[in-house]
Amino acid sequence: MDIIMIRHGKSQDNLRKVYSCDSTPLTKEGIAELSNIKLLLKEYDYEKVYYSPLKRAVDTLGCLGLKGKEDIRLREINFGIFTGKSFEEISKIYPEETKLWTKDIYNYRIPKGESLQDVYKRVSEFLEEVCKLDKNLLLVTHDSVIRLALCWVFDNPLYFYRFKIDEGSITTITISNGYKYIYRVNHR
Repeated sequence: MDIIMIRHGKSQDNLRKVYSCDSTPLTKEGIAELSNIKLLLKEYDYEKVYYSPLKRAVDTLGCLGLKGKEDIRLREINFGIFTGKSFEEISKIYPEETKLWTKDIYNYRIPKGESLQDVYKRVSEFLEEVCKLDKNLLLVTHDSVIRLALCWVFDNPLYFYRFKIDEGSITTITISNGYKYIYRVNHR
């Protein structure tokens, strides 16, 4: 069984280097890079498609000519009060919250948002559930979701910062004979 994950194309908030808003659109470059992903998808075999409900993922799904099932568990981390702001901005506006977050990035729940542990829990639950289908799946989702899915292979979210996922790329996890392993990262 393969879990094929596509990170959405480059968005306006990626360009601005801010913690993304739910409604940020893809850039022209982001749309263009997806044309190559559309060609690469011909190399992949999958039976079901799931996607994040956030605009950039939905737009990516459309650019790829795909239809699927929306699942809220595939949405990007909710950055709460940090949403739409850069690290420099949150450091000035929310110095105490930023300090607490950087001190314990895995467990600190951003006010009105989530912690990485929260996201890992929902992503892991989703992956465990879809593994029971025993079918190749395609997910259209986000950076932190894909990184946490890779952490799920090791059953450890502390590997989060050991992965970098490019916009408009394909990453694959394979499950065979009860073993999970990373097959490919950032295929473009």
